[in-house]
Amino acid sequence: MIPTRLDAPRLLDRAQELADLLIDTVDGGASVGFLAPLHRADAVAWWRERADQAAAGRLAVWAALDGERAVGTVSLAFADKPNSRHCAELVKLMVRRDARGKGLARTLLGAAEQAATAAGVTLLHLDTETGSPAEHLYRATGWTRVGTVPDYAANPHGVLRPTTLYYKHIAVG
Repeated sequence: MIPTRLDAPRLLDRAQELADLLIDTVDGGASVGFLAPLHRADAVAWWRERADQAAAGRLAVWAALDGERAVGTVSLAFADKPNSRHCAELVKLMVRRDARGKGLARTLLGAAEQAATAAGVTLLHLDTETGSPAEHLYRATGWTRVGTVPDYAANPHGVLRPTTLYYKHIAVG
């Protein structure tokens, strides 16, 4: 499955499917910034709010689509300060629970890294819940662990959990 980059209009068009993916991710216990239960209207609104950032070039969003169903997504948030334009943050890497274990997260991660390289980004960073399955993916794909912040964010059930920070140097293409 080849990830598709969603510009602002396509992001708005796909907000419903992306909302379903976000809800599935939160229901599955992933700490992606939301508490359970995540209401559909809130999830749709959150994705629609991303369109302005995409239109301004501050956010790039990819979706893996199975027909009309979004089964995975990843985004890059580009720095807006002159002294950090070589950096971008990898955000919201999500794969539906029924699509996991097939390499889709690696494919999405690869698409984001390739696009970052093409955009002249040389340093990526991210944070993820400590002990989550995502940590294995990041370590296996060359990301470097920086450290852990205790009680950084609540998981979907409202329990404060530590977050681990990672970075990756990438070559300019």
